[in-house]
Amino acid sequence: METRELRPGYRISRIIRGGWQLAGGHGDVERDAAIADLVASAEAGILTFDCADIYTGVEELIGAARRAYADRHGAAALQALKVHTKFVPDLAHLHEVDRIYVRTIIERSLRRLGQERLDLVQFHWWDYAVPGCLDAGRWLEELREEGKIDLIGGTNFDTAHTEKLVAAGVPLASMQVQYSLLDARPEHGLVEACRKHHVHLLVYGTVAGGFLGDRWLGAPEPEAPLENRSLTKYKLVIDDFGGWDLFQALLRALRRVADRHGVDIATIASRYTLDLPQVAAVIVGARNRAHLVANLKIAAIKLSDADRAEIGAVLAQRQGPEGDTFELERDREGRHGRIMKYNLSKVAT
Repeated sequence: METRELRPGYRISRIIRGGWQLAGGHGDVERDAAIADLVASAEAGILTFDCADIYTGVEELIGAARRAYADRHGAAALQALKVHTKFVPDLAHLHEVDRIYVRTIIERSLRRLGQERLDLVQFHWWDYAVPGCLDAGRWLEELREEGKIDLIGGTNFDTAHTEKLVAAGVPLASMQVQYSLLDARPEHGLVEACRKHHVHLLVYGTVAGGFLGDRWLGAPEPEAPLENRSLTKYKLVIDDFGGWDLFQALLRALRRVADRHGVDIATIASRYTLDLPQVAAVIVGARNRAHLVANLKIAAIKLSDADRAEIGAVLAQRQGPEGDTFELERDREGRHGRIMKYNLSKVAT
C-alpha cells in the first residue's frame, strides 16, 4: 500500500476507506459485519478511514472497529490508523455557529470514535453569504492547539475561500473534493492554490458512483428516475462532461487500458486520478469487503505514458462541468444543487 505524509509524522494510506455508504439512507447495515469489514480493510493495508459528523452512525461504527482492531493487534497498532471526520453545520443553523457549537460537535465526534484527539477534521460551510466561516476555522484551530484535533482540513471549498482560510491562519493540511476523469473542476484554480499552500487533495467520486465501471460499458443511457441519489448526481456530471456518447468513448478507452493491466475499469479510473498533481489519496466507498481486492489494486498498478495518452485523447473532448469546485452544488435552485441534502447534522446527533 502506498502512503503519503500530509504533515511531518502524519502518514495516511493513499487509498482511504469511505464511510458514506455505511450511513443511513443507503440500506440496512449489519453492525458486526460492517465492523469486521472495516477491520479487514485495515489488515489489508487501507489504514485510513473517512467519515463525518453527518454520516448517521458511521463514527460509532468506526470507533467500534478501532476497538476491535486494537483487541486483535494491540493498542499500539492504533497509531497507524487514521480516521478523518468532518464538521458540517446545517445550512439552516449556519448563523448560530459559535465557539460553543464547534466545541460541542468536536466533543461529540471524540465520544463516538473513542479518541482523545481527532486525527483530521475537515469542515464545510454551505453558504458563503452567511458570515462565520473564517471564525469556525479559527475555533477549530483553537481546539487543535488544545490537543483535541491533530490536523484541520476542508471539504468542498472553492479556490477563493481556500485562499481566505489560509490567509486567516487556518492551517489547512487537506481539502476533500470531488475529482475524477469526468469532473475536473479542481483544475480550475484549486489545484494550483493547494500546491502553493502545501494543501493535499483527498478526492472522492473517482468512479462516479459506479458509472466509471464495466457495468455501464455499452449500456444504453439510463432514464430518470435512477435507482439512487448517487447515480442521479453523477449522471448530471456525465451530461456536463459531454453526454452519453462521449462517456461511452471514455469507458472504451479505459477498458483497453484495463485489459493491459488485468484489472477493471474502476481501478484504472481511480489510479489515473490518484496520479494527478496534489492528490494525496482517493476515497473509495464500500458497504462491505466485496471490492477490497480491487481497491488494493489501485495502489499496485502503474499507468504508462501510453495509457495516460489514450485516456487523455478522450478527456481532450470534455466540455465540462464548468466553474470552480462545488460551485454548481452551491446553487440550490440549479440541477446539481436541488438534489443536495443540506441539513443532516441534527439527524445525526
